[in-house]
Amino acid sequence: MPPRRRHQTRIELVQGTLDMLILKTLNAGPRHGHGIGLAIRSGSDDALDIDHGSLYPALHRLERRGWLAAEWKLSDNHQRAKFYRLTPSGRRQLASERSRWRRAVDAIARIMDPA
Repeated sequence: MPPRRRHQTRIELVQGTLDMLILKTLNAGPRHGHGIGLAIRSGSDDALDIDHGSLYPALHRLERRGWLAAEWKLSDNHQRAKFYRLTPSGRRQLASERSRWRRAVDAIARIMDPA
């Protein structure tokens, strides 16, 4: 059997989950945008690869909602980068998103694998 190509093992995100994944990633501490994308990718064993065209608009939207705060700093490779961190409101939103996600997963599991 031929090896799988990387794009064949990728998973499409369920609508609305990108915000939750960003909030969860930043729960561990501040990161710049590219670092957030890398953390999601590595945390999913390369199954989720968020393109910049989706990631950066989401970061800006979350910042406008007050769930993230951002400041410009130098990255590890001495490049100027915008670092994002969770706000207290963002932590509350993450808890809400996590609860909603668990209810959705449980509901889908009941349909997919009825007792």
